[in-house]
Amino acid sequence: MKFKVAFQGERGAFSEQAGLAFFDERMEPVAFNTFEDVFKSVKKGVVDFGVIPIENSLYGSIHQNYDLLQKYNVFIVGEVKLRIRHYLLANYGVNLKDVKKIYSHPQALAQCEKFLKSLSEVEIIPTYDTAGSAKMIKEKKIMDGAAIAGKQARKFYGLKILKAGIENHEKNFTRFLILSRKKIIARENPKTSIIFTTKNIPGALYRALGVFAQRDINLLKIESRPIIGQPWRYMFYLDFEGSIEDEVCSDAIRELKRLTDYYKFLGTYEKGREVG
Repeated sequence: MKFKVAFQGERGAFSEQAGLAFFDERMEPVAFNTFEDVFKSVKKGVVDFGVIPIENSLYGSIHQNYDLLQKYNVFIVGEVKLRIRHYLLANYGVNLKDVKKIYSHPQALAQCEKFLKSLSEVEIIPTYDTAGSAKMIKEKKIMDGAAIAGKQARKFYGLKILKAGIENHEKNFTRFLILSRKKIIARENPKTSIIFTTKNIPGALYRALGVFAQRDINLLKIESRPIIGQPWRYMFYLDFEGSIEDEVCSDAIRELKRLTDYYKFLGTYEKGREVG
């Protein structure tokens, strides 16, 4: 059975690689220009699933996607932790000494900062997408430039590798979430993601987190984002071990709701494995 799976970027993007790692040959890739387009396509049922990056192991969270999780009524149904290996790609006939411009997404440029600093007289040009940079130098026949992208982009656009493994650190992983308009509760090795806001009283966050500590529920991640229109107030994104259907977890959520102004369930899904 084939699934239409949305991702941001061009064919060969890391998000597409993450989707393929999760769905294998069942994935029918559908590329969109923006992350919000991915969310919209999932919510409207244009596609079956979406794939979005949520955090990098070296450079932290992708805040835009946290905000979009709050904005759109979609569910997290899976995750993939993809090993990100960057390549310097160029057209055939171009050598490293010929490269005067390097194109890539700002995140990729940051992840390859050490390598880029080792080069002299090279202009670094941020773009909207890693694979899109590879596509651009191919289509425009750029012979004095190169792109930083993944190996799949090299194969997809017929480029050559000038330098492999140029990321700052070998333990460079990005965690991707699988989105669906339908709630699917995982049974094996589950983790749960929620959003909440606390009441504006002393000790509110301490009490909210305490409902999990009192029940020995392991918290995996907490992220705060500003509430638009309410300066210096924050929305909290929480990941914890267990299923929303577990009695101890559902009991914790019932108590949490009494302590908060806003609560949203994002999903109970199987913990992702490291791939790539």
